[in-house]
Amino acid sequence: MTERGVAVAQACRDLDLAESVLRRWMRELMAAPVAAFPGNGLQCAELAEIATLTKEVAKLKAERDILKKAGSLLRAGSDMTFAFVAKHRHIWPVSWMCAVLGVSRSGFHAWLRRPISERAAQDAKLVQSIDKSFRASDRTYGARQVWRDVLEEDLACGLHRIERLMRLDAMRARPKRRGNPKDDGERSVIADNILDRDFTADRPNQKWLADFTYIWTAQGWLYVAVVLDLFSRRVVGWSMKAERDASLVMDALMMAVWQRGKADALLHHSDQGSQYTSEQFQRLLLDNGIICSMSRAGNVWDNSAMESFLSSLKIERTARKVYRTRDAARADVFDYIERFHNPRRRHSKLGYLSPMAFEDRAMQI
Repeated sequence: MTERGVAVAQACRDLDLAESVLRRWMRELMAAPVAAFPGNGLQCAELAEIATLTKEVAKLKAERDILKKAGSLLRAGSDMTFAFVAKHRHIWPVSWMCAVLGVSRSGFHAWLRRPISERAAQDAKLVQSIDKSFRASDRTYGARQVWRDVLEEDLACGLHRIERLMRLDAMRARPKRRGNPKDDGERSVIADNILDRDFTADRPNQKWLADFTYIWTAQGWLYVAVVLDLFSRRVVGWSMKAERDASLVMDALMMAVWQRGKADALLHHSDQGSQYTSEQFQRLLLDNGIICSMSRAGNVWDNSAMESFLSSLKIERTARKVYRTRDAARADVFDYIERFHNPRRRHSKLGYLSPMAFEDRAMQI
């Protein structure tokens, strides 16, 4: 502009610019002719520094995430470390992972070309079986239960190997969660604790345990009453309602009687909830010749086998879900009881058999 003899004021009018802006551009051009107007791959110093810092921050975040996910591998063998790098190379650059985990890139690429060992091939086959069992349990099985499933597929391995492979693949059972509203109803008839924490049964229909729990939905609470046969830990009766009155637990008991039939010297054990102490429920027990037993007040250990089932129901299915309707919760609880717990869920108390399988085996003896 100055070479052409055009005044700054005239140039500003021609370009429709503020005079201060044009004069600033002229000062920048005189101070740094090359870097004043970046382009064609060039950046001004400030933008170049920001780009460099952005890359460094991204790398630091990646290194943090790598350490969080693979921190346990820092003292592991190189094969396990290289396996981690191979599994996650679509997420992070190989060079970053190798630097963080303390292995060389050349060693990793040499490991990739190395023929797979027999033990690694067996581990890969076991992982498929472990993943199948873990998913079938809705991600609730621990290593011991998964191990039993793997053994049933005629795959020979030890428990510690299953634990190691599950740990490497981040297969962790659901954490425990608890919390229920209080029962403020009146107690009418309170029976003695005849069960007295003797959680053994020699045959079906000898001892039944009963209790109910609460499941939150967008429509309000859904109350679930359950009757459990202590012999096989099988749910033999259940009921679900929006109200927690005596009919809730009566319906569950009647379902159990309908399914199992009347039995001689059958013991029914529950807590001292107002529903179980009600005159209607006590009359139902009497009409069916069932002996009543109740836990001591505020002592959950007196009915711990039932507490264990309700805890499993929450942990393995309902606690991690949000139900829009009570019907959706009912369908899910039904699925857990009739399609998973009774026919398939392995119990340590039953030698890692399911309740139905345990009863079938008992009938064959």
